Amino acid sequence: MMEHFPDEGLFEEVDTGINFHIEDIEFELKNRTQLESWINLIVQNAGATIKNITYIFCSDEYLYKINLEHLAHDTYTDIITFQYGDNQSLESDIFISIERVKDNADALHQHPEQELRRVIIHGILHLLGQKDKTPEQAVEMRRKEEAALALYDPTFS
Repeated sequence: MMEHFPDEGLFEEVDTGINFHIEDIEFELKNRTQLESWINLIVQNAGATIKNITYIFCSDEYLYKINLEHLAHDTYTDIITFQYGDNQSLESDIFISIERVKDNADALHQHPEQELRRVIIHGILHLLGQKDKTPEQAVEMRRKEEAALALYDPTFS
């Protein structure tokens, strides 16, 4: 005889402090729970916590306008990270151009989901204090991205 358990509360969402939004594009984020667990792992390994991080996935034009209006940069980019907290209690809005991620994936011969994870964690590394303005900083950023990507496990829950 099979036992039946009440469904209430079994699939209750846990507030990780990580939110995902989509602006002005058609896009479906895959493996959201795994991404949240992975992001939390990277942040915890750095000795920090997440207060509130919102990822906004958008078009090239949407992000270009933000880059121009808020940063006075007349260029397209794959990511813009607005940091509101410090390097220990992370609070941020992170804008990612899905079009730019797909273009970068093609140029780098990467799967788009892998490139998206790289860009997602790139924003986190900035929040944790990693810079990438100089050639040396860019090399260190890439090394940390690769180390973080190696920790991604699609079975995270």
